[in-house]
Parts: sequence; C-alpha cells; structure tokens
Amino acid sequence: MKIMLAYDGSRNAKLALAQTITMFRDLKPELALVAVAENPRDITSGNEDLFQQEIADLKQHLKEALEVCESEGIVSESLLLEGDARKMLLYATEKKFQPDMLVIARHSNEPDGGFIARSLTYFVDELDYMTFGSVSSFLARRVQCPLLILPSR
Repeated sequence: MKIMLAYDGSRNAKLALAQTITMFRDLKPELALVAVAENPRDITSGNEDLFQQEIADLKQHLKEALEVCESEGIVSESLLLEGDARKMLLYATEKKFQPDMLVIARHSNEPDGGFIARSLTYFVDELDYMTFGSVSSFLARRVQCPLLILPSR
C-alpha cells in the first residue's frame, strides 16, 4: 500500500505520521512524505532569505521524519516541492506517486507558538479559508485517491 503524507514538521504533521504508522503498520505501507515550500509573493532579499530558511527547515523536518520511519521499519521516501501547497499536493498525488491514500493533518487551533503566533495563524487561516478554502477542502474536492484527514489533538 502506497500512502502519501503531507508533512511540514509541525506538531500536527508529527502526530499524523505517528498515527499513520500505527494504523497501517500491518499493511507494510510505503510512505511518501511530501513537503511544500510556498514561494513568497514578492522577491526581496528579506523574503528570499525567509524562503531559503523555510526550505532548509523543511529538508530537516523531512530528514527527521524519514529517520522515524526507518526506526519503525517503514519504507519511506520524501519529496520537497515549491509553490501553492494545495496544487503541489494534488500534483504529487497525480503525477509523482499515485498513492492508494493521501493523509493530511487538519490544522489545529493551537499552533506551536505563543499568543502572537496563535493570533497570526488565526488571521491567516480565516483569510485563506475566505479566499481559497482550506487545503483539506481543496484536496477533498479534487484528489482522485482516498483522503484521510486526521484531526489534531
């Protein structure tokens, strides 16, 4: 069984990885961990530095997730894409992996950071939902394989 997991290294993504391994271990899954670095809308040196840092962070998160899979005896691979997360995850399911299932973690109301991070996350999530819909909503309408959306805890 091939399972693709959207993975960004967040608390929820780590929980989703653990839950996926627990739920599907007996099926001896092959996991494809996919991270997406979103391109900044304007190309300034400050934004480019932040984008390069995001790429470095995602590479590190993917490396750590691959180590978890290896320690659990799960065959895994990773892919880092750049662009709109919704479109890139859809692309990866259709053109790269053709998984039997896509697993994503639902965003939590409790982000990893403090009050400011929670406030910013809430604002961005609301704006994103009003203009585009959430990643899970987008994928639920378009992905051609079963989609498992794991709740945050």
